[in-house]
Amino acid sequence: MTRLLDLSRLVSRAGRPLTGVDRVEFAWLDHLLTVDTPLFGLVRSAFGYILLDRAGCARLRDRITQGGWGAPDRLSRLKRMDPIRAGAEAELRRIAIARTLSPGLPRMLRRHLPRGVHYINTGHTNFTRRLIRALDRLGARKAVLIHDTIPLDHPEYQRDGTVETFRSFLARVGEHADLILCNSHQTERDLHRHLPQVPETLVTPLGVDLPQPGTAPEGPWTRPYFVTLGTIEPRKNHALLLDLWEQGIDADLLILGNRGWENHATFARLDAHPPRVHEIADLPDEAVFALIRDAAGFLFPSFAEGYGLPPIEAASLGVPILCNNLGIYRETLGDIPAYADVQNVYLWHKTIGQMIADYHAGRKQSPEFAPPTWAAHFNTALTRI
Repeated sequence: MTRLLDLSRLVSRAGRPLTGVDRVEFAWLDHLLTVDTPLFGLVRSAFGYILLDRAGCARLRDRITQGGWGAPDRLSRLKRMDPIRAGAEAELRRIAIARTLSPGLPRMLRRHLPRGVHYINTGHTNFTRRLIRALDRLGARKAVLIHDTIPLDHPEYQRDGTVETFRSFLARVGEHADLILCNSHQTERDLHRHLPQVPETLVTPLGVDLPQPGTAPEGPWTRPYFVTLGTIEPRKNHALLLDLWEQGIDADLLILGNRGWENHATFARLDAHPPRVHEIADLPDEAVFALIRDAAGFLFPSFAEGYGLPPIEAASLGVPILCNNLGIYRETLGDIPAYADVQNVYLWHKTIGQMIADYHAGRKQSPEFAPPTWAAHFNTALTRI
């Protein structure tokens, strides 16, 4: 069996911290490099398509983990691109077994790949009609992993244009994919709400790498403190936590994450430096996990999540969790968190007060939790791909 893994998303984000979806695409790349079957990687670049063999895929993995992308080449300078991404695409062009402008995609794939290749897309990108036609000519089996349907369920939290882009993407998946991988039963149910006809589906929960805490950075906060983690954007609902701390929570709040988009009111509140609230960006994972490990609790008032990795990681560290009452967390975490609807500000305030009391009484430890593993994810998924 020959597999063709779409790596377009990873390359488009070269040099940036990996998001949750990026990490899934990387996990697939890393795992398939350990499987003794033919592997190719496909990248949609700024100048057409790049095809990598196993060695090229390994080179890409190593660059992502170690850095060291080269300088942009002359072709890259023809477009205004982020220099690191331009360098990444330039290096991949040099090591590719083939590359082509977009019209040449069908011929390139026919020349280098066998009929019946298994195409895998985990990044919510590049599943275009051009690519679908080229894969159909190869008799390829197409598997697409869907992370969530949040753009359709909560359009109020999306950037301009992204709702229609996602709607078109999901329609193509429904029409042309042979298999849809779902990260949860919740996502599988959501697909049936949005697609008139759903192809074969397979629920395979994403793996969670056990957090490896390092040394916690020092700062002006004191214990007990609480942590929230995630991009500061409207969907994550940092405004609720700021409201609570304005009411005088007797603990510090650490907001870990970079600023996102269209969240000007929250940014203005953070720029005013409210008492006992600390905004911290660009920490390495080891430092983030160390801060979470030592916290009195992990707070996650997000309005909507597809899988929601941060609370799962916090549960793996044994930290008490308070989160919005979302179905995905009932599925992935069961009774481990304390749940409170984000409209019930009183219950959030009361629960945080109890978590502070528990911390001072030495009752900080959360129930033992074994997160889902990547081994189980791949053991399930690769039986069908």
